Amino acid sequence: MISSFRKLSKSWVAPIIVGLIAISFVIVGTTDFLGGGSRNGPVLKAGSREVSQIEYRRIVDQRIEAFREQSGQSVTMQDLVAQGGHLQILEGVAETEGFLAWAWRAGLRPGAELIAAQIREFPVFFNQVTGQFDPQQYAQALAQQNVTEADFEAEIRDQLAANHYGAAIYAGLRLPRIYGAVLAGQSLHTRDGSWFVVTPAMAGQAEPPTDEQLNAYLNENAAQLRRPEFRSISLVVFSPASEADLPPLTDEQIQERFEFRRESLSRAETRTFTTLTAPDEETAVAIAQALRGGQSPAAVAAANGVQPVEYENRARSAVTDPAIAAAAFGAEEGAVVGPVRSGLGRTVIVVESVTEGQAATLASSREAIVQELREEAMRGQTYDAVERYEQARQDGASLAEAVEAAGARVIDLPPFTEDGRLPNGQPLNAPAQVLRSAYAQDEGGESDVIDAGQGQYFVVRVNEVTPAAMPSLDDVREPLAQNWLQRENTRRLAALADELAGRVRGGESIAEVAASVNATLVTRTGVQQNEETQAQVGQGVMRGLFSQGVEQVFSGQQDGQSFVIGRVDRIRAPVPALAAPRAEQIRPQMSIQAAEALGDGARAAATRQMNVRTWPERALNALGIDPTQMPAAPAAEQE
Repeated sequence: MISSFRKLSKSWVAPIIVGLIAISFVIVGTTDFLGGGSRNGPVLKAGSREVSQIEYRRIVDQRIEAFREQSGQSVTMQDLVAQGGHLQILEGVAETEGFLAWAWRAGLRPGAELIAAQIREFPVFFNQVTGQFDPQQYAQALAQQNVTEADFEAEIRDQLAANHYGAAIYAGLRLPRIYGAVLAGQSLHTRDGSWFVVTPAMAGQAEPPTDEQLNAYLNENAAQLRRPEFRSISLVVFSPASEADLPPLTDEQIQERFEFRRESLSRAETRTFTTLTAPDEETAVAIAQALRGGQSPAAVAAANGVQPVEYENRARSAVTDPAIAAAAFGAEEGAVVGPVRSGLGRTVIVVESVTEGQAATLASSREAIVQELREEAMRGQTYDAVERYEQARQDGASLAEAVEAAGARVIDLPPFTEDGRLPNGQPLNAPAQVLRSAYAQDEGGESDVIDAGQGQYFVVRVNEVTPAAMPSLDDVREPLAQNWLQRENTRRLAALADELAGRVRGGESIAEVAASVNATLVTRTGVQQNEETQAQVGQGVMRGLFSQGVEQVFSGQQDGQSFVIGRVDRIRAPVPALAAPRAEQIRPQMSIQAAEALGDGARAAATRQMNVRTWPERALNALGIDPTQMPAAPAAEQE
């Protein structure tokens, strides 16, 4: 909510405020309003602090709205809950409340004067004529945001506490200059070096392999080259019949189905209404009187410190609280109902609009009913065919005879593996039930009739099983020979590179070693670590040059087809005039990173220390979702 006021603020103090907030993010992240008194059935409790169901609903609504504005995507409450987003929000709020409860207990309590001074820095609260802080304008601005002065001041207090704690961490984490100096030295120092590249042409090409070598290579790679088991099957398919073969539908059938489906085909009445839930009967009665007196729900909610909840075009079945549903759908448009005793407390309801339901007619529903009856008839014919097939098999008919009696189809599938791959590696387009059934039978075996869903049934007959086996040398000779040659050439190249590097390490001149294989010796001074230099000299050179000491030799792969051999000739320290500013630039960044790490740890530790408790089921109730309709949660309520 504070962010809403800051969007309106255009003054010289804004950067200062934002700077303080940035430090507070180290501790509590972006702060949503979590103040206010206790409510019945809070969604979380941290020490003396509570977040009521109404407050939690407001937080979630704000997050959803912010996501919509930032992404341009439409997201509903049901979408958020289905992805577990409501629990992530609850966890984040729990950490924030845990930290703030700990800070209060630790004595980090901003004074009233400091809070007042902070409030007076919001230009939105200033009188446009006098340029001074205007208490009346302050109250009006808060009312527009549906927030009381006490709530807003509590949020300011929380944010100041977070700011002060974050600033203290940052001030105490100004790392020694040596930290920045070390990193600056590493990033700015340069090196001189000499190197040459060893290519496959220098190592020579291996001769084509003999059969004996190929057989040995085949055995070495037996696990990778072994062919999996393949199976060939015949698939008996009982597909739905064609609509042209179905008997015509009668008007009596269509009318009978319409009468049966009339209620589900009709459109239910929907209503738009707003609820205001109070913590006690006295406040609820005052809210109802103010609403009946003509005040808006937003103004009444702001005056009484409650949060309105809007229901837009909801059917009665979509309102989870039965007391609210009965009251809202039992009143006329424009009526103020209540207070009624709901699951959240004493609730007052303002019925804003009523959209009448629409009864279904045979004319408007005829096409859908006809399609439904035809699909049922097609499934019925398919099931009749299955029964004829099974009866024929029980009577001793062969598979072919039973298929003919049932009017089914037989499809012969190509050989495939257990995971559904064809011999060429492409996937077989078949249901998973077919694959499982094919590998559950012996050769010549037949499955029972299997229900594939959507009115489809099938039978699998395993015609042939080709066991897993090693391929013959003739079957894989060409690709095997190519792989063998590639391996041998790589070995030759690596062996030559090791030999040449050994000669240099043994004291022979690197220039002489390079000349012995007709390689070009490259000598460079002032090589610096950056992407541009790496693109010029290669990754292998950069890795070797900056991983060894002076006069040490390095060797390694330059790319997929070559090796590099080189020597570090000299290491040059960075120019102090350049390194000093860089060190001072790096040091604050390192301090911020360290502060962020400590801030994250502080939030987690405070949450544990304050024994923060959450109630996910109450969170769902606050969002208007029945917890009994949700899948079982992986973890129980946190206590």
